[in-house]
Amino acid sequence: MKDFVVGAQLYSVRKFMQNRPYIEATLKAIREMGYTTVQLSGQNRAIEDEFYADLLEKYGLKCVVTHNSLADFEDGFDALVKRHKTWKCKYAGLGAMPGEYHQDAEGFKHFALKANEIGKKLKDEGLVFVYHNHAFEFARYNGALGMDVLFDNFGDNVQFELDTYWAQAGGADPVQWIRKVDGRMEVMHFKDMVGVNGFNPHCEMVPIGCGNLNWAAIKQACEETHVLFSEVEQDNASDKPDALGEMATSAKFLLANGFTL
Repeated sequence: MKDFVVGAQLYSVRKFMQNRPYIEATLKAIREMGYTTVQLSGQNRAIEDEFYADLLEKYGLKCVVTHNSLADFEDGFDALVKRHKTWKCKYAGLGAMPGEYHQDAEGFKHFALKANEIGKKLKDEGLVFVYHNHAFEFARYNGALGMDVLFDNFGDNVQFELDTYWAQAGGADPVQWIRKVDGRMEVMHFKDMVGVNGFNPHCEMVPIGCGNLNWAAIKQACEETHVLFSEVEQDNASDKPDALGEMATSAKFLLANGFTL
């Protein structure tokens, strides 16, 4: 078995990533929780890339992955490459598939072909394209599971960035999918889920260890596959009274249960 490193997806604390003093204080706090890697997403893009690079170095943090829009990969490709090289970040992620592609199975296939083109361009620059799922990929389109269409049509230059919460929300088994995409995923997202009480319950994102996902099985699957990094993402943390506290709760659980931060 190998160690893999769990870090912090900064989209979780995006409200603190909009001005320079808050950004520095946030990165300092994240490092003090024990995290050593981060994902840069949701930060103020008007602030120069070098500012983030300097702070990452100052606090001993490594940016391992980002999320970007499809337009960033198409119209802003040169700037995206420069940004990732400035941050010494290998993995460039697409945070979500644009809606026009997930209307039917052919749309998924068309998107996969576009992703393959982007992946090849990124490979030529020494970067890796990763795709982050939500729940809709686990619905059926013309009888085919959307995620299977991607699995069958992504080429060698596109990796998955499986999100545990969204896989579970889509009715899939996150552990099964970690193993299924073995060799095609080096970065993923840890996100926990709890059912909210009520006659018609809904699911909610919570800190790692506060929900119902099987973290021992997830940990084992990551150790036995090619996962190198996973970033803790809690989309709703920024809406909580103590967003950083939510991330600290995740870090405490992970450290107490043998995960490497």
